[in-house]
Amino acid sequence: MNDTREMINCPACGQKMHKVFLQSGNCYLDVCVDGCGGIFFDGMELKKFDEKHENIDELKNELLNKEFVKTDDTQIRTCPLCGNKMVKNFVSAKKQIQIDECYNCGAKFFDHGELTKMREEYNNEEERRQDFLSRDYNEFYDMLSALGLQDGETF
Repeated sequence: MNDTREMINCPACGQKMHKVFLQSGNCYLDVCVDGCGGIFFDGMELKKFDEKHENIDELKNELLNKEFVKTDDTQIRTCPLCGNKMVKNFVSAKKQIQIDECYNCGAKFFDHGELTKMREEYNNEEERRQDFLSRDYNEFYDMLSALGLQDGETF
């Protein structure tokens, strides 16, 4: 889904989100400046800002020196674009940061501070991908071991 120019309400606190233009990504992000400090990514926006080296200075400046309301991050949230329920998922194999994702339109919502934490987990997307692959391989190997299969054996 492409970036929407319409004002949307924050899926966490219900406040109107501000459109913040990030020059480096040439797009507007929906940011809950007057509420909880959450950030809503639609389309492929997150790919432009998920690595440490990608510039998010305009976003940081928009949120600087603000106090935000605390929200209940255990609540099921509704996507402000398509109205579907969002699903909680971990952003990495480390399973330390959980965000809200819409499986219908692909949107993602980060509570205040989660984007920064995610960007600090890995140096780049390749490192994040390798961690996922390593985890998946280890889980598969453990599953085979539990079935009593050794390397090279078949079912």
